[in-house]
Amino acid sequence: MMRAVSILVTIWLLGAGAASAQSPWTEGQHYFLVRPAQPTSVAAGKVEVLEVFSYACPACNHFYPAIDKLRAALPAARVQWRFLPAAWHPEEDWKVFQRAYFAALALGIADRTHDRVFDAVWKTGELATMDGNQLKSPLPSLADVAHFYESVAKLKPGEFLAAAHSFSVDAQMREADAQIAAYQADSTPTLIINGKYRLTPRSAGDEEQFIALAKWLVGQEIH
Repeated sequence: MMRAVSILVTIWLLGAGAASAQSPWTEGQHYFLVRPAQPTSVAAGKVEVLEVFSYACPACNHFYPAIDKLRAALPAARVQWRFLPAAWHPEEDWKVFQRAYFAALALGIADRTHDRVFDAVWKTGELATMDGNQLKSPLPSLADVAHFYESVAKLKPGEFLAAAHSFSVDAQMREADAQIAAYQADSTPTLIINGKYRLTPRSAGDEEQFIALAKWLVGQEIH
């Protein structure tokens, strides 16, 4: 099994190396160096790919299928993905969704519910923040999120709310805000590759270039 994984990673690296030899991307235009580079939380030998996002961000909703496509394309044996929710716009419920993500993560349901929260905000309207071109009033509350998780993950609302208001989630939110500032990320979605490189769909050019550039940058970090 390990030999098969090694062969697959080698093939992926050969493709990344070919792209590197004739890279169409320019540092400072298509992607940016994070200065100073930030530490990662992954094991030695792995590359961290981190997305700064918000469920209430329309661009993040638009690009989440591309993010899923990128995750599937990266070698799982060498790459570890992490989501980091931003909270820049409390008037649009970003803080509520930041808290909701970390609570879901603590409860072990975030992988199953991540895409479904986007759909609840932007497709089904269960957690919508907009009513046409206007902000909804009232905006979704943590209680609304708790009932949503009950319906999709069979999680008791009280269990979710207890996690959402826990000391550990409060600490994770403060740490997320500090990390996002250290990455110099000022828009969503933003990818951070191994604490060293920052890119966005806009800087890359388009969705396909965004995926290709992220794969190329990951390739620079796999040794």
